[in-house]
Amino acid sequence: MANIAIDQVSKIVVRANIEPRTETSYGEDINVIGDAFILTNVENKGAFLGMGSDLNDTLRVLLLLILPVVVLGFVLYYIFKNKSLDRLSLIGFCFIIGGGIANVFDRIVYGSVTDFFHIDLGGGIRTGIFNVADMSVTSGMIMLVIASFIHRKKETNS
Repeated sequence: MANIAIDQVSKIVVRANIEPRTETSYGEDINVIGDAFILTNVENKGAFLGMGSDLNDTLRVLLLLILPVVVLGFVLYYIFKNKSLDRLSLIGFCFIIGGGIANVFDRIVYGSVTDFFHIDLGGGIRTGIFNVADMSVTSGMIMLVIASFIHRKKETNS
C-alpha cells in the first residue's frame, strides 16, 4: 500500500507542477542533478518506454489494462495459495503488485500513466522516462531473482 500511495502522490505533484510534454510542446524539464537526473512530465499511453502507444484503443485496453489486471490477480492468488514463500519473495511480489496496481489505476482514471524520472549518466548509461510504480515493479523483480538464487543455493548445499 505504501508504494501505491508514494507513487500516486508523486504523480499528483508532477501533474500539478511540471508542464507536460505533448506532441506539439516539449514541456518542462527540471534538472535536479545537472543533466544526470531530470524531472519531466510525460503522459504515457503505452507500456514500458511507450511501447504499444500506437495500438488501436481496443488492443490497448486489452493488452495494457485487462491483461495486467488478470496477471495481478494470478499473482495475488499465487501469494495466498503458496504458504511456503520466503520473506524476500513475498516482499518482491508485493512490490510488483503495488506498482502494477498504481499504473493500472492511472490507466483507468487518466487513460495514461504519468512518467517523470529520467536518468542520463552519459556514456550510453541512460534510462527511459519512468515513475515510482515502475521502480517498484523493477525492484520486486530484482528481489525475486535474488530470492531464486538464494533458494537455489540452499538446495544445492542440502
